[in-house]
Amino acid sequence: MKKAIIILTILSMVILSQDLLAQCPMCKTALSSARDNGSSVGSSLNNGILYLLALPYTIAAIFGIIWYRHSRIQKRKRISAI
Repeated sequence: MKKAIIILTILSMVILSQDLLAQCPMCKTALSSARDNGSSVGSSLNNGILYLLALPYTIAAIFGIIWYRHSRIQKRKRISAI
C-alpha cells in the first residue's frame, strides 16, 4: 500500500509538471521584450526568484536546528539517568 502511494505521488508530480514547463518561454519572451525597452523587470524577477528559493531552505534549517537541539537534550537526559 505504501509503495502504491509513493508511485501515485511521483506519477502525479510528473504529469502535473508538464503545465509548469509552459511558463518558462512566456517569462523569457516577456523579459527579452522588457530588456529591449530598457526596463529593469529582469532584476526584479531575479530578486523574486531568490526570495522564493530562500524560504524553503530557511524553514528546513529552522526545523533542523530544533530537531538537533531536541535530540541533544534527550541524549543528555539518557546519559544523566545512567
